[in-house]
Amino acid sequence: MIQLYTSPTPNGHKISIALEELGLPYEMHVVDIRVGEQFKPEFLAISPNNRIPAIVDPDASGGPLSLFESGAILLYLAERYGGLLPTDPSGRYTAIQWLMWQMGGLGPMLGQAHHFRQYAPNPVPYAIDRYTNEAHRLYRVMNTRLADVEYLAGSYSIADIACWPWIRPHKLQGQDLEEFPHLRRWFKEIGARPAVQRGMKMPETFVAPMDEEARKVLFGQR
Repeated sequence: MIQLYTSPTPNGHKISIALEELGLPYEMHVVDIRVGEQFKPEFLAISPNNRIPAIVDPDASGGPLSLFESGAILLYLAERYGGLLPTDPSGRYTAIQWLMWQMGGLGPMLGQAHHFRQYAPNPVPYAIDRYTNEAHRLYRVMNTRLADVEYLAGSYSIADIACWPWIRPHKLQGQDLEEFPHLRRWFKEIGARPAVQRGMKMPETFVAPMDEEARKVLFGQR
């Protein structure tokens, strides 16, 4: 059974959603980053960058395998267990390019928008404008793509799973989905999927309600 180490952040939710979509059994371990559990030696042995999510697959080909970085985990699950990734070369690399786009652009930029809009100790107008505007540009990129296709890679894939949790807190990023009708349609369709709804409940049901300071810590994690 796959062991999932996670917290309730966008990157953490990517993996619980993917596991639910693939119908894979897993055991969840909450890493409470509010109290520094990500720095414990046993977790660092799995995720040396001290970030969630991470997995251990005891049934991997060649023996138990531990993985960190949410994009790498999504690729592994899709390839190892079959699903959420087109099998034709064109579709496969289309999905991978949008996954890389999320990892290298959407996630980091929206994370900075969260930080400077909500949690910086002192307002930094330049940073607020910079990252809010970049978030708007990235939303526009997605909206343009989704005007032509139902999902980012054409069919539902790990690319959508990677992006969707980052769009969920769009208001905190200073974005209005009414400006992006194709993105809004995609967002609502994915949010209605039962597996996505199950994945989003993990691990909130296992941790205490977060106060404002805890949210600052969680949204500061990559």
